Amino acid sequence: MDLLTANDRSGVYPASWYAETAPPLAPFAPLSGDARADVCVIGGGYTGLSAALHLAQSGLSVILIEAQRVGFGASGRNGGQVGSGQRQDQSWLERHAPGDARLLWTIAEDAKALVQHLIAHHGIDAAWRPGVVHAFRRPRDVDHEHRYADRLARIYGYDGIEPLDRAAIRDLIGSTAFVGGSLDHGAGHLHPLRFALGLARAAATAGVRICETTRATHLRRGARHRVETETGIVTADHVVLAANGYLGGLERNVAARVMPINNFIVATEPLGARARDILARDIAVADDRFVVNYWRLSEDNRLLFGGGESYGYRFPRDIRAVVRKPMLEIYPQLADVPLTHAWGGTLAITMNRMPHFARDRGVYTASGYSGHGVAMATMAGRMMADAIAGDAGRFDAMARLPGARFPGGPTLRAPLLALAMTWFGLRDRLGF
Repeated sequence: MDLLTANDRSGVYPASWYAETAPPLAPFAPLSGDARADVCVIGGGYTGLSAALHLAQSGLSVILIEAQRVGFGASGRNGGQVGSGQRQDQSWLERHAPGDARLLWTIAEDAKALVQHLIAHHGIDAAWRPGVVHAFRRPRDVDHEHRYADRLARIYGYDGIEPLDRAAIRDLIGSTAFVGGSLDHGAGHLHPLRFALGLARAAATAGVRICETTRATHLRRGARHRVETETGIVTADHVVLAANGYLGGLERNVAARVMPINNFIVATEPLGARARDILARDIAVADDRFVVNYWRLSEDNRLLFGGGESYGYRFPRDIRAVVRKPMLEIYPQLADVPLTHAWGGTLAITMNRMPHFARDRGVYTASGYSGHGVAMATMAGRMMADAIAGDAGRFDAMARLPGARFPGGPTLRAPLLALAMTWFGLRDRLGF
């Protein structure tokens, strides 16, 4: 089965609140025949679009090929949260990458700034809003969160995190499920598909040739790399692999370390005046579950709530039922509210939840953002463009992070991951 078509129609954005509220972008013509470029970018999500934009701005010729539509995958379907730091916290990075921990923090903070710069510079109507709450159910986790915020302020100079006690978090997010947490004023949230389409417009304006509905079938490495598609061949000095969870068998060394999983989001009907009883401010929230729940309000005061995962190709038949359960555990007062939209998306994770970066003889890859990809994927594209231009310092710092292949090989890794996730889900339910 093919991830690109298992749940979606070819060349059509999946039905979602995002697709419904993003001004359409005229289709880009598919590749027809053979073409030559300095760089061929494979994948039209945040990583690929950012790489293509920055490469073109540096004066290189760029062809970007996308098997579906730009922003079709995780970049157009995610929760829209732009968090601070890396996917793993600084304590983890100090243990596993002590020589690079401070640089990795700086990269992540610059990634947030890059997203906001691109929105402002290119006039992208991405509905950026500041503020992300991290919500916890156990007092010991709240204490740890508050100590960690103090540590970030002391050691890294980041003082944008406000501690929340039980009363403060209840007043802010309208739920009694949590005993405390934090509000990160330096983080934010946005409309993910509008941001992706804005990057595509900027890249095309900068001179990138974007070819949609053009699937890469083989990568032939050589003095000049050949990217074969169903409708032609692109010959390029450099190749950027930016397909994330949809990479498939195109590059097996990457696919062994980057695992596609599915995540799901629902949208309620507009809540009207009730919206401020759910979220008193226009902030986003993520909770403490291993399979995290995350939510925020839309511009028309719907609750956009994400939760639940599946492993394999097919989405569940009833996404609404999958996501409604955790939503009502947090907001039982919404039991009478209809869900107007429900959609799924395929993202990619790694064993250590840090993205996988690698480069080899002119082929660059970055993927596996593990739910932390809006800013980091955008930054990854920028760092690959910098590396191709000769400044690989930041890219190589990410590439030095320890990583591992998923156990079980192509056949068993999905069942093994599902078994592990079932165990972590049990721990969540039992409060471990």
